[in-house]
This record gives sequence, structure tokens and C-alpha cells, in this order.
Amino acid sequence: MSQRVECDVLVVGSGAGAFAAAITARHHDLDVLMVEKEPLFGGTTCYSAGVIWIPGSAQAKAAGIEDSAAEALRYLESIAGNRLDRARAEAFLATGPEMLAFLETNTPVRYGIVPTWADYEPDLPGGSNGGRSLAPDVFDGRRLGARFDRLRPPLPSMMLLGGMMVGRTDLPHLYNMLRVPKSAWHAARMFARYGRDRLAWKRGTRLANGNGLIAALALSAEEKGIPLWLEAPLTSLVQEEGRVVGAIVRKEGRGVEIRTRRGVVLACGGFAGDAALKARLYAHVAAGRAHQSLPPATNSGDGIRIATGAGAAFHEDVHFAAAWTPVSHLPQPDGTKLPYPHFIDRGKPGYIAVDRRGRRFVNEAKSYHVFVPAMIEACRGDAEAECWNICDHTAIRRWGLGAAPPRPARLKPYLASGYIIASATPEELARRLGIDPVGLVTTIRTYNEGARQGVDHEFGRGTDAYQRFNGAAGHLPNPCVAPLDRPPYYAVRLIPGDIGTFAGLRTDASARVLDKEGQPIGGLYAAGNDMASVMGGTYPGAGITIGPALTFGYIAGRHLAGKN
Repeated sequence: MSQRVECDVLVVGSGAGAFAAAITARHHDLDVLMVEKEPLFGGTTCYSAGVIWIPGSAQAKAAGIEDSAAEALRYLESIAGNRLDRARAEAFLATGPEMLAFLETNTPVRYGIVPTWADYEPDLPGGSNGGRSLAPDVFDGRRLGARFDRLRPPLPSMMLLGGMMVGRTDLPHLYNMLRVPKSAWHAARMFARYGRDRLAWKRGTRLANGNGLIAALALSAEEKGIPLWLEAPLTSLVQEEGRVVGAIVRKEGRGVEIRTRRGVVLACGGFAGDAALKARLYAHVAAGRAHQSLPPATNSGDGIRIATGAGAAFHEDVHFAAAWTPVSHLPQPDGTKLPYPHFIDRGKPGYIAVDRRGRRFVNEAKSYHVFVPAMIEACRGDAEAECWNICDHTAIRRWGLGAAPPRPARLKPYLASGYIIASATPEELARRLGIDPVGLVTTIRTYNEGARQGVDHEFGRGTDAYQRFNGAAGHLPNPCVAPLDRPPYYAVRLIPGDIGTFAGLRTDASARVLDKEGQPIGGLYAAGNDMASVMGGTYPGAGITIGPALTFGYIAGRHLAGKN
């Protein structure tokens, strides 16, 4: 070992939880160092929407939304049952609004309330019809200067024109830009800004979603003098008398010992890239039916593996070990395929999802986390876990289909690549897809009978506030339901995918990592997806990964500084 460095706090990772821990600890005058194994910073957060689930925020109160931590806890108990860690849930709910206020006071991070963004199961006890999920404001990436090129870009399939980001609040304007003057102006400004950006930058600098959140946090960390070492992976922890007193990282090909006076925070992004652990925890993977993981492949469980080797407990008694979403594969000119997560299109009117028997298997307007387990169950006896999202011509030109955007974009490139399959009749479409024609014809006919009156007799689409939020505002009588009756018909193949992991290190309400006896390991903390899901492996609402990541990063930073 040729080099030794000392600091108060070492933070491993560079996602939302990592930056929250580092900035909080530095705010309390601790000497902080961040290390990241990749040449780019931002982790999975850069791929995310950046949304946070924070009940009782100042923004919600200002909007006149009545809520309480007790009601939010009742909701979590309703959805997670006995897998909810009540102590951690109470800490999260009590501290979340404080964390958000801290970031907005001390960093460029800004969030706005989305009043109609309901919890994913809003009719459960304690559920909310809106106000708990907040979206990050757009951030100007030019403020990062040269560091902008080190910010992990979003998934390529989630950007328009090869580099323009689109936030959730931009989508209604893009859908309506040919109909509503205000939306046309919004879209025109987006495209004009992107055109100017590409004269000087590799991609657009109008940063939305998790990309904008990380950029704002990184700018704050830089201004506060927190060094961030890139291409510096963690290789081991240093322990003395049962306490973590530092870590070894590899930098420029050599090991560096980093001694910590207060502690180490693990925020390495979970184990989405760990094939062995996925095979152990996911039955469909063990059976040879792999799924598409969207986080960076280098999220290979380093923090979890190294911590468990040092005596930490791994908590896998969760409803689901991953956060699920259906994914399609977008062919590229070089023969590769880009994954595209289907968060939105399934809930719009004029779409249904079917298995290879041509049958629907789920309420398509429910959350992505509900959709994938239903797909896997429907395909239990099949060679592959797969389904097809199907729509008619009215729907695809109004809302798009997966990575294929709506009018005025051209469908021809997506048809030519085979990403989308089109046919004049349901029978012909089924034959082209290799699924049962009789089953598909029967499904569409049965669905259309109710859909013409705005009713989904089989699964009840559009019957709660979250489903209606995912639908088309103003589409009556049901924003989630319309018949598929205008040919041609279109389909895209979907497979299971994950956007992160829920099993992880067992921690307490102070974000301290626990050993197998349930005792804190001195000097060791975890946040983000290295920490087991505070929601017990359920997905109660938009932002239930980033919200807890920021909150427990903040809690860890305060605890390291002796503030709680």
C-alpha cells in the first residue's frame, strides 16, 4: 500500500443517496471524500425520473394538501404489511420534509409538487390521491462547466433527437403541441434550446429528471469543496476491533487506504448487475428466463458484497427483490438494441397488453411494478416471459408506442427496424407476432364492447386516481379506456425489466448497517439501493426509491456529525 489518505467521512458512490450524505456531512464541517468506480458520476439516479415520495412536504402544505405522517404510515402498513420496518418508516416520514427543506436551502436542488400524482394504490387505507410525489425542476447543465461531460447521460432511448431530455411535465406539451398554442410554444422553446446546445455540447444541457437532480447536487458538492474521485472502486473495508475505520479503493491502478475518523457510507447502487445474486433471488432467472436490468451494469453489488464479508446482514425478506418495469428493445443501426422502459403508454386509452395466447392478464393502467409480476405469472409455463403492447392507429398517432413518439414523428423508421409490428387486422397482427389469432381477436372484440362506453369489464381500468393520472386528461368518459377499432393495428414486444434492487443491507433508523445479530457495525452506514427497501420491497408511489435515498443519506450525514 503506497498511499494513505485521511478524512472524516468516506462516501462510496455518486447517486442521490451518496451526494445527500456527503453534502450533509460537509455542511456540519466534516472532511468528506467521495469515490465512484465509474468514469461517470450519477449512478442509477441519472437514469431515473428523479421523483421523490415525501409526504408532508412544504410544497404540499403550500398547495393546501392535507396529509400527515400518520396517514402515510397507515398507507405503508397497508401496502407492505408485516414486511414494513416500522422504525425506519417512521424515521423516513419524520425526516423527509426536513431533508427536502435542507437541500432547497443549501443547494441548487428544487422540487415542485404534482398535485394529481396519486399513490399507486390510492384506495388503500392512508392512500393519497396526490401531493406526496414531487418532481425536480429543470437544471441548466452548463453550470457544471467541464464536469458536464462526466455526468452520466440518461438512457439513450429516453432522449429525443439523440440528446434532448424530456421531463414528465414536458410530456403533456409534446402530446398537445399540434393542438394547444401554449404547448406549441413550450415545445418550440425546448427544440430551440436543444439546437443551440448542440453547437457547443455533446448533448442537450436542459437537464430534467434524475439527471437534473444529480447535476444540482454535484454542483453543490463542488462548491462545498467535496472531492469526487472517479474510476476509484471500493475493494475492501478496514476494520479494527469490530469497527469500520476506513476502506481500500483502487485508484490509477494502485490501492489507496482511506482512513476515516467518523465512518464510511455505502451508496453503490445495489446489485442489479450481479448475475449470481439475481439467480438466487429471482425464480424466473434461476429458471433461465433472464430480465433486462436498466441500472448501469457496474452496479454489481460491491457495497453489499464487501459489507456482508465484513459481518453485515443481508435482508432479502421483501415482497420483491427488485423494482419492476416492462421493457422493449429498440434496434440500432449497428445491430445492438437499446432498452426502453414502458412507464406511461400502457395507461393511455386505446392500448392493451396480451400474452402469447392473445389474452390480457393485468390492468395495464396499474403501476409498472404490478405489471411485470403479472406478466411473469401469465408466462409461467412459457419458454419466455414476454407480452405485447397493442394499440390502433388513433392511439399510436396520439400517444406513440414505447420509443416511437406520436405525431408528427414518423413511424416508418420504427416499422422498418422491426421495433413495431403493424398489420391491417388483429388476425394478421397475431400471426406476425406468433401469438394465437383467435385469442387476440376475441380479446379485442370483448374489450371493445365495454370500451365504447368507457368501461373495462375485465380489469376495471381507470377506476382509481393513479390510473386516471396515467391516462389522458380530458378523454371521456374514462381517461384510460378507448376501443381499438381504427386499423392498422400496432404492437411492440415487452419483457420484464428492473430499475433497481430492493433487497439489501439491513440498516437501522439512523442508516447504520447492522450485523447478523441486529447490532450496528460501528462506522458503517448505507443509503440508496445498497440499503434494503424501507418499503419492504413494495412500490407505494412515484419516488419511493429516490425519496428514501436522499432522506437516509441526509440521516447518515447528520448521524456522522453527531446531530441525531
